Amino acid sequence: MATEAKRAKMSDGSGPSPLQNFLQWCDGVGLVLSSKVRVSKEGTVADYGMLAVNDVDEGEVLFTVPRSALLSQETSKVSVLLKKEGSSLECSSGWVPLLLALLHEYTSPQSHWRPYLSLWTDFRTLDQPMFWSKAERDALLRGTGVPGAVDQDLANIQREYTDVVLPFITRHPDLWDPNTHTLELYTQLVAFVMAYSFQEPQEEDEEDEEEEEEETAQSPPIMVPMADMLNHVSDHNAHLEFTPDCLKMVSVRRIRSGEEVFNTYGLMANWELLHMYGFTEPHQSNGNDTASIPISNLHIAATQGLQSAVERQLKEAQWEVLTQLMPKDEAFVFGKRGCLTDRELETVLKVLRMSKEELSEFKENEGWEEDEEDEEKVSFSFSNEGLPGLEASWKRLIHTAARLTLTSYREDEAEGKMEAEDVDGDEVLMKDRAAYEGLSSRQQRALQVRYGQKSILYGLMELTEA
Repeated sequence: MATEAKRAKMSDGSGPSPLQNFLQWCDGVGLVLSSKVRVSKEGTVADYGMLAVNDVDEGEVLFTVPRSALLSQETSKVSVLLKKEGSSLECSSGWVPLLLALLHEYTSPQSHWRPYLSLWTDFRTLDQPMFWSKAERDALLRGTGVPGAVDQDLANIQREYTDVVLPFITRHPDLWDPNTHTLELYTQLVAFVMAYSFQEPQEEDEEDEEEEEEETAQSPPIMVPMADMLNHVSDHNAHLEFTPDCLKMVSVRRIRSGEEVFNTYGLMANWELLHMYGFTEPHQSNGNDTASIPISNLHIAATQGLQSAVERQLKEAQWEVLTQLMPKDEAFVFGKRGCLTDRELETVLKVLRMSKEELSEFKENEGWEEDEEDEEKVSFSFSNEGLPGLEASWKRLIHTAARLTLTSYREDEAEGKMEAEDVDGDEVLMKDRAAYEGLSSRQQRALQVRYGQKSILYGLMELTEA
């Protein structure tokens, strides 16, 4: 099954197509496209993509984009103003300056990037879940983590627009108009940045790795014409390299003539791909798919079946310690090869088996010293190979927590119970091609996310059965 299209752009009309105009613009700005590749609407997984027309060797440059062609808060026509009033544009996302630049450039007939931005007439065609109705999100993506993430996104977008963007554009009526640059357009441009922007890696800071990681996370996004024409698969064959003068898309393995050129957006689970980009990979082929077990489900699992008040009191004391160690919304992430947050999971399991005396000592010592030599051992213990060998009490907790998590995918489930027909129904849809093809595109993508996560959880239950 092919990867679902990342994008939907406007179709060709009479006269030069938007794609032809864009390619002419690329020539004019010095964007160099290799003769071995071409942008195409045929033979790709999306409306547009890139195909190899000759064999491409590993390490070949497929195209180069001069930095002058990048669209960012630094290159926009309004860059001077954005820099001058930057202190009034500070926000948690760090995206406001770029989004203000896009608001201006997208609606300006004289924009330098108009041939590029004209590829999109309606960003809602990206179809991320933020453009679905809340009822549809909640029904199709229940339990996946996507509805909560989207609700938070939309709340942040509205607050950011109301508190930061609207006052700013109102002060500059010569460049922005609140009647044109509305919350609706702003939301669409957020989706555009989510789906198409790139982030330039920052130089490493050897003196303070934590500070370097923070700086990398806060690096402002930029729009890279041509690079965003490439679609994503986890098993990609090209990647983007940043140099002082330009950006280069370089092949990472041999690409045969007729093959599509794929970039990668990183190690992303299907729920992340759908949330940010509006598409999914077939769950079988996405080796980065994950499922999460909330820490609250481990707490519930640990308190089930307690007989005495003393036992319940100890469990609540353990839980109090855990809430001080990690957030209440902490979740443990499992991939297709085991737990990806093994250290955190080990900590919780250790605390949940402590006696009253051990717990008191742990609190007095403010935890325990980490033994780096045990890292490899811990990673193996919570891998698919190591999970069956865990001590029985730990396996029971993980097994029960996974079962509890599975109930979150159904609205009508009683706590702690899971009906077989729920899984069978999704499995039938996944294996019955005619039934799958009969679903809408949103239903198909939601099913890939939902079933991929549940498959990991059911696999985890099998590995931890008593």
